[in-house]
Amino acid sequence: MTTLLTRPELTAVDRCDRCGAAAQVRAILPSGGELLFCGHHAREHSTKLRELAAEIQQG
Repeated sequence: MTTLLTRPELTAVDRCDRCGAAAQVRAILPSGGELLFCGHHAREHSTKLRELAAEIQQG
């Protein structure tokens, strides 16, 4: 049996891992980890996230 894990939608309690502002973007890394970013930090780190082949989910 295969179990599929789904990530919940971002809510008001989810916070940016860089500054603590409300998270607007979830970056899921190929290694399985995830990072939450506000819009500002998502834009700042977007190039590196693409290089890492992260899956980006807008909240």
